[in-house]
Amino acid sequence: MSARVGVRLSPTPRMERIKTLLRTERLPHMWCPGCGLGILLKVFAEAVLESGIDPDKHVVVSGIGCTGRIAGYLRLDGYHVLHGRPIPFAVGLKTSRPDLEVTVISGDGDLLTIGGNHFIHAIRRNDDINVILVNNFNYGMTGGQYGATTPPGSRTLTSPYGHIEGAFNVPYLAAALGANFVARWTVLHERELKKAILEMFKVDGFALIEVISPCIIYGDMNSIPPLEMMKKFKENCVIDHDADLSKADLDPTGEKPIILGNFVRRERPSYQTLYSRIIEKARGGRRG
Repeated sequence: MSARVGVRLSPTPRMERIKTLLRTERLPHMWCPGCGLGILLKVFAEAVLESGIDPDKHVVVSGIGCTGRIAGYLRLDGYHVLHGRPIPFAVGLKTSRPDLEVTVISGDGDLLTIGGNHFIHAIRRNDDINVILVNNFNYGMTGGQYGATTPPGSRTLTSPYGHIEGAFNVPYLAAALGANFVARWTVLHERELKKAILEMFKVDGFALIEVISPCIIYGDMNSIPPLEMMKKFKENCVIDHDADLSKADLDPTGEKPIILGNFVRRERPSYQTLYSRIIEKARGGRRG
């Protein structure tokens, strides 16, 4: 039986459990109606609870932007750092405290446009961090400027007549650089996204999930309202774990399918694992 309009449903045990990881005193959140970041916040909290890892061992690092607010809503140790710098901060944290499960959650502008150099070198080193990169195709919080993932032809605040630059194909870039785990999901695919996050926690090395999420500013400027974009996620997404990533570039207008999946899973020791071996060897040599 469906609930009548105006009748408030009692919280389910699942909802109550999730609330234990949320800073409810900071709610309601600041995200626009129709934004997918609230979904990601819920899914990530669920994954933390189901990971079997003590929440006190989970740390979230975010940069500047709408996505960067996620760290502040989670009742976990969290750090809100300089624009474009969450990855090097997370690397330093993980290197000094390898017992922690360190996850970066930030936007495409923060991680790939401003922080792109940190992104590529952390993958090259195979640093043992988790990175959830939320791609809404623009700088949402600062007014809708274009960034490194903005598709050609898009209208933004800084490309009002249409964007003419190429865009990063995020999974293709990460896979080519050698990331141990590479996936892409949308905020509509909650179950698959949660499973990917749980898999990410098991990886020794750089793990990346690109999460595609609608942006109110981007949608309005390109005549794609948020609900329409979510509809396109439902109709135009194709799950193909063995996809040719060179052809997995994005077109949020729906002219071509959006390829989703868990694309890469490599077994390669992380920088932190190799570093700990060097330290142990050096200590053994001193004892000898």
